[in-house]
Amino acid sequence: MSLTDIPLQTLAGEPTSLADFAGKAVLVVNVASKCGLTPQYTGLEELQQRYAERGFTVLGVPCNQFGGQEPGSAAEIQSFCQINYNVSFPLLSKIEVNGEGRHPLYQELTALADAAGDAGDIQWNFEKFLISPAGTAVGRFRPRTEPSDAELVAAIEAQLPG
Repeated sequence: MSLTDIPLQTLAGEPTSLADFAGKAVLVVNVASKCGLTPQYTGLEELQQRYAERGFTVLGVPCNQFGGQEPGSAAEIQSFCQINYNVSFPLLSKIEVNGEGRHPLYQELTALADAAGDAGDIQWNFEKFLISPAGTAVGRFRPRTEPSDAELVAAIEAQLPG
């Protein structure tokens, strides 16, 4: 199964998939509202604003597997992101990214190695995967990689379709 065929659900409960973002570069990020890395929402929104018109989107994927740091309902998550970070990028429904209940999206994504050559489990909240406009995973950036990191920005720019 290709990444674009995997069924997903928006935070509002609507069906979607990466096919809905065909032709765009997508940065898939597992997010959480009560994490020390939560301020990365600011940088992710800056990326969204900077590159959206050039065929890019951030896609936030709430996950409660790391220290119970995303305990809220869909409405609470949406409200938190809007009020605190003015998030304009799409958010998916809460899923599991590791373990037996790992969502099929993350079954595929975790096979991709990072720059150090390490694949496998998500380390923590805010791990980032760059998806090409063709729908293939082309980069993996660990949680402490800030959205403004030069390598990440260069990788995004290299994938922009327009």
